[in-house]
Amino acid sequence: MGERSLITALEELLAPGRSRNRRIVRWVGDDCAVVRAGGTCAVTSVDAMVDGVHFRSGRPGTTYADIGHRALAAAVSDLAAMGVPAGEAYVVLGAPPGFTEADGLELMRGMEALCARTGMVVAGGDVTRAPVLLLSVTVVGWADDEDTVLRRDRAQPGDRVGVTGPLGASAAGLALLDGATTAADCGLDPGTAAGLERSHLRPEPRLTAGIALVAAGVRAGLDLSDGIATDVQHLASASGVGIAIDVDAVPIAAGVVAVAAATGRSALDLALAGGEDYELCVCVPPALTGAAEAAGVVAWIGDVTAGRPAVRLHSPSGQPLTAALSGFEHPLD
Repeated sequence: MGERSLITALEELLAPGRSRNRRIVRWVGDDCAVVRAGGTCAVTSVDAMVDGVHFRSGRPGTTYADIGHRALAAAVSDLAAMGVPAGEAYVVLGAPPGFTEADGLELMRGMEALCARTGMVVAGGDVTRAPVLLLSVTVVGWADDEDTVLRRDRAQPGDRVGVTGPLGASAAGLALLDGATTAADCGLDPGTAAGLERSHLRPEPRLTAGIALVAAGVRAGLDLSDGIATDVQHLASASGVGIAIDVDAVPIAAGVVAVAAATGRSALDLALAGGEDYELCVCVPPALTGAAEAAGVVAWIGDVTAGRPAVRLHSPSGQPLTAALSGFEHPLD
């Protein structure tokens, strides 16, 4: 059983309950739930990270501040994916044996530094014992109304597909951190290698770009947490459209080609299926492409088409398409 299979089953189980609460505007299926709250809408998401699954606390080069930053960044990225300003965060910390007060303070300093840059405030939470270090972060952003958010079901045939930054850096950084290769073996200068590692350890949610894209009139998008290979399929399915991706146009981060070659993978694989880049992918009407570029889109990588909900990869230059349309998914059995 995979993560997506379980989510689908849970969605079917919980669907009847949605009718009991008329305040719910968007629920399972977008990056955040949208709930009416007086004259505004609360935009809420929850992200969990577990030691040994999402990070490794004992790995050389990984600090508790890195772990705190990364856990909050993943949750804030869901707000960026909806194009709403950051509001409040609520953090559950599961502390394992041997975890000290100093460790906890360092972890929260990592979160607080990101809060200071994004306007987020940790407003509360809980601490409990746990067999391994775990973090659950709930974030709340605020929208003026239900229409001023990015959603997965608003892509239209004729839209252009754009991204807010280069891809593959997080996966390449993880390869370096795990020792699959070294900067010297790749021929990378120390600064480039450190930048790739930082992309994995301390990703930056594209909150400013998300807000600017909504202000520009863009209404369809998500963040690239599992990789284009998986995430764009979510857009196609929710909107009932086809999406054609020109892989030659996908921007690849500096250093990724060298790491891919040293580890026996293609840079395209890392960019399409590596995941955790947390860039935004948006579908933009042609009339808004200029405004979208001003808001943060750096490359146009495809087009939305009529037809069955599916994603098609193509390479005008003839690159081998070895990456299947299956980015990262947690196996649950």
